[in-house]
This record gives sequence, structure tokens and C-alpha cells, in this order.
Amino acid sequence: MRTRFAPSPTGPLHLGHAYSAILAHDMARAAGGQFLLRIEDIDRSRSRPEWERQIQRDLSWLGLTWDGPILRQSDRQAAYDTALDDLWSRGLLYPCSCNRRDIAAAAGAPNEGEPPMGPDGIVYPGTCRPAANRPWRDRPRPRNVALRLDMRAALASLGLASGDRLSFIETGGGEGTSVGQIAFAAQELIDRVGDVVLARREMGSSYHLAVVLDDAFQGITHVVRGADLFEATRIHVLLQRLFGLSTPLYHHHRLIRDENGKRLAKRDDARAIAKYREDGATPSDIRKMVRLPTSRNG
Repeated sequence: MRTRFAPSPTGPLHLGHAYSAILAHDMARAAGGQFLLRIEDIDRSRSRPEWERQIQRDLSWLGLTWDGPILRQSDRQAAYDTALDDLWSRGLLYPCSCNRRDIAAAAGAPNEGEPPMGPDGIVYPGTCRPAANRPWRDRPRPRNVALRLDMRAALASLGLASGDRLSFIETGGGEGTSVGQIAFAAQELIDRVGDVVLARREMGSSYHLAVVLDDAFQGITHVVRGADLFEATRIHVLLQRLFGLSTPLYHHHRLIRDENGKRLAKRDDARAIAKYREDGATPSDIRKMVRLPTSRNG
């Protein structure tokens, strides 16, 4: 078993991060496996070295140890470029100049009803999608522009008809999600996911592309993460198929919420691990707060 914890160094770790990291760590150690640390710092405009240093301090204070060197997304751009070049040459990507306001306006046009929502928000209405073959696919892939995956073309390239099904194994079941083999029809990727962004302007990649390539590179066998990412797994399974990668097992866990039932976010500094530590809490106290055993054997 190889699990990982992959925080972004854009703010302090809070109780929700602690729960995810401890859970992935304990699962790996109980199975005699490995726990890896990956820093998802592809958003260079928001990532800060001081936050990464604090992440390492917080994890060490919690009693977590990781195997091997830390992997940083900022060192992985060449791998992302290779993957994007591959998809571009296959005619599966197209440039997109739409911003969030453009997408909302197009999707919410009169007589269209409520726009469908997907893992990334409103399902892209296809404004920039080329209507014909892409004669520019033989040209070099453009840089510093947003690139979307043409979902219909991607499915066709795999020989998948609308009723064909893809699947993954879910072992977590957090927030009421199903456990076992989760199957979904190819048509769902068109209707409920749409043409997702795989390269963001001035970032060189996107979360979906990077996480799939990085998990494969690190040999992750069990992806442990919050249930808020359950729906995005359909995107990741498709990308794995497109790149010929194996699909790991997924363990989507419950979310840590505040007293009002709201999921914790980076802005919840009052629940930052460093703040609890400064106030005299112990690692065992943190485990109790997130309802985990106070030791791996407990």
C-alpha cells in the first residue's frame, strides 16, 4: 500500500487536513506500506515557502513520518507538458478564452433552464469548442492559454459509446457516497462533467491533470482524500485511460466541519493546527477532535 498526503502551500493546515493526513498515514503504516508527502504548489502565485515549512512542522508534530523525498509539482512541469503535447497531437485539446462570467452567461441563457453543475462548477457549454476537425493539431501546442479536453473526442478516441461504462473501486464511503465498484456511463462525462480545463493560463497544468500524473509517478495504490472530490474521480479515471495508466483504489473520507456544519477551509485560521499547538493541545487531542484513535493500534 502506498498512500499520500498532498497539501497546497497556500495557507495553514487545519483540522480537516490533519484528519486526511493522519488517516492516510495510519492506513499505510497498519498495512506495512508507505506514506508519501507531495506539495501541490503548481499555483506559483499563491504558494509560499513559509507555508510549506509550516506544513512539514505540523505533520511532524502530529507524529507523522513520510517515506522518501518530498515531491513538488513545481518540479514536474516537464511531465505535464509531455502529457499535454500528447493530447494536443491527438486532437483532444482546444484553447479556451472564456472566463467564469462568460461561462455563467452562456450556460444561463434564456430558455436554457438551470445550468448543469459538475465537479468544477457549471458544466462548460462548449463556447470555444471547434465545430470541425482541428487543422492546427500539427502545430506546436500554445503556451500560457487555457486548454480544455474535448470530452466527446476523448471518449471517441477510446472507442467508448455513450452507454459504455467506466469504473473505479471506492473503499471510503464518506458523506454517504457508495462503497464498492463505482460504475458510470461515458455519457455522464459529457452531460455532468463537460470539457474540463487541463492547462490553466500561467500555470501550465490543472489539478486534474497533475494529480493523475503525480499519483501514477509515485505509484500510489490508495488515494485517500475528502468526499468533496468523489465526483471528480470520473475525470481522473478517464485521464488514466487516455494515458494508459492504472487506476488506484479510492478512499473518500468524511469531511471535518464547523459547528454550523460548514466544511473547513484554509481561511479557518482559528482551527489551524499551529494555533492548537500554540494553545497547548497535544497530537492526541487533535486525534480526538477529528474522532480518530489516539494511536495507530487504538
